[in-house]
Amino acid sequence: MAEDAGQDADEACAWAERLGWAFGLIAEDPAARGAALVHLAEAQRKVTDALARSNEMWLLTRPLGADEQYREPAFLQARRRHQQAQRRSLPDGVWGGLVGGRDLAAWPGLPYVLLFLEWEAKYPLEWTQHAKAWGTKQSLIREVARARHEEAVKAKLTDLVEIVVQRAYRCKDREYVRVARAVDSADLRGRLDRAADSDSPWARCHAGYVLWLLDRPDLPNTRRVWQTWVAGEAAALM
Repeated sequence: MAEDAGQDADEACAWAERLGWAFGLIAEDPAARGAALVHLAEAQRKVTDALARSNEMWLLTRPLGADEQYREPAFLQARRRHQQAQRRSLPDGVWGGLVGGRDLAAWPGLPYVLLFLEWEAKYPLEWTQHAKAWGTKQSLIREVARARHEEAVKAKLTDLVEIVVQRAYRCKDREYVRVARAVDSADLRGRLDRAADSDSPWARCHAGYVLWLLDRPDLPNTRRVWQTWVAGEAAALM
């Protein structure tokens, strides 16, 4: 048990060393966000350069044949440097959360998964410009919805659901129904009720849809169900 705790602490330190700077992306201070975006741009440049070097070494070692090529030290080093650069950047650096068999709730990388989702929720234009990855967004939402979380994480996820339902629909936002079902509570329903009664047509539609599905846990959150709901909302306004 103590050995596991020590490993988790070491892994948490490694995550902080690689991506601790990224918390600036969700800072309220524009200057702090700007500094983090500069750091991100440099990290992404290093990923691009490392990938180009890895591809170059792949071409140079290709005549060796597949078996020998993947034992060639220069090629292996180039691949390793590319992977190391990816782990220090976004969105690449949060893909590790998708490793099967891990307890996501206790995984030291969880704060960075939540960071990536919070960045997209709070500053969608900056996220889209600098780290757009719809597939990663979808996968991470599904992962956090499956895990059992502590109250602090549930509160963060509740905040994310509230933010998302109040804005114009963005790609993969419908996935947050999974999160709402996972953290369903009186607090969440109260926030959704207020959004559904607001002056915003987007909030009324999105929050109403989530509340409707919370009351129907067996109803699948499919595109067809969503489109049927949206059509009904539009008809009600005519």
